Amino acid sequence: MVPRMSALPPGPGSLPVHLLYRWLKNPYPLMDELRRQYGETFTLRIALLPTMVVLSNPEHIKEVFASNGDDMHAGKLAESLRPFLGARSLLLLDGPEHRWVRKLVLPPFHGERMQAYGQQMMEITQQAIDAMPLGTPFSIHGPMQAITLEIILRTVFGLGEGALRAKMHRTLTELIEMGTWPGLLIPAMQRDWGPWSPWGRFLRKMEAGEVEFRALIERRRAALGDGANDVLSMLLAARDEDGNALSEQDLRDQLVTLLVAGHETTATGLSWAMRWLLTNPKAETALRDEITAAMKEGPLTPERIMKLEFLDAVVRESLRLQPIVPLVGRVLQRPARIGDMDLPAGVAVACSVYLTHRREDVWKDPERFDPWRFVEKRYSPSEWLPFGGGIRKCIGMSFALYEMKIVLAALYSRCEFRLANTKPLRTVRRAITLAPSEGVPVVMESRVRRPVSD
Repeated sequence: MVPRMSALPPGPGSLPVHLLYRWLKNPYPLMDELRRQYGETFTLRIALLPTMVVLSNPEHIKEVFASNGDDMHAGKLAESLRPFLGARSLLLLDGPEHRWVRKLVLPPFHGERMQAYGQQMMEITQQAIDAMPLGTPFSIHGPMQAITLEIILRTVFGLGEGALRAKMHRTLTELIEMGTWPGLLIPAMQRDWGPWSPWGRFLRKMEAGEVEFRALIERRRAALGDGANDVLSMLLAARDEDGNALSEQDLRDQLVTLLVAGHETTATGLSWAMRWLLTNPKAETALRDEITAAMKEGPLTPERIMKLEFLDAVVRESLRLQPIVPLVGRVLQRPARIGDMDLPAGVAVACSVYLTHRREDVWKDPERFDPWRFVEKRYSPSEWLPFGGGIRKCIGMSFALYEMKIVLAALYSRCEFRLANTKPLRTVRRAITLAPSEGVPVVMESRVRRPVSD
């Protein structure tokens, strides 16, 4: 029998540095262009990244997500994040190490655990609404960032009111803002040329944050047994079947990963959701009507919010239409057959979230914001994949969806917004996320008082 020969699908064969520039600036027009030119599957060679076979066929994606992780490693595609997250980050680990850490980190993020965080999320959002300017243009992305960071500080880090939380809030805000410049993702830029160089400034701020992270871990460790239900306390208490715990480095790197993966991404997702709602009066009215009807039946508690079907559809449709990250992928550790393709070891199979979410055979009129599609139909994990899939699915998926619904419900229960201008919004890269330009400028036209039950 003659063995099958490995052959990569067609794709652009040159200009990898030019493709890197386009990838860092805004990958979505590039993805559209390559799909039109080469079809649903193509090979992409970008400087500093492994050769990628880009997939958008749900059947092919299903095969990738079915891997147990031994033959396909995801960490190798995230190497540029190592200086930011740490070598023990769940995003960088593969194989048995990844499975071990994931098993210990996952329990605090189970769906039922969200109930413990819901009221804090609601209170944080209400405080942010009270602080928003009335009748004056502002970028909604800023308050969304403040909300999601406060939620992490309280529910993940376990920080209550006080100087320590305020100090960490300032440090992390500065650190995150420094790290959003896409150029820092390029290894050649990750060199310390002194305190005025981009990487040098980032490293020095990172060192200050490192001290605060370590102190926080020790503070929470000393308080174990006080009944706290924050994520850090649960991670400190976690043990495997043999009684082994996460190391100090494990804890530090997972905290940083939860911050990076759970703060900017969720704030960006909320900003895009507001952008789509404010340009779609029918959807905005349907959402407001659903929330108003729920409020007539009783206080708008987190438990009641989670039962709002159209709100859930709005969140899912927003993440479909504008995924926060462009792709999720794995590097083949040995030759593999995907669909009718025989691919060699060393190649990355990259599931394009963006292209999959725009397939006309899956999504009717895919460029249109249409939350009703999620009311009428359930989509498979290989058709709707903003959080990845398989054993690498984002552990914070339930947390992020829950948080987005709490924040939007609180906003639409008290406020009316409009876009501040008619300028078209562009997609701009902020490190690993793809955000709306200018942070979605809005005007809050009205705001009602907080419900008495709050």
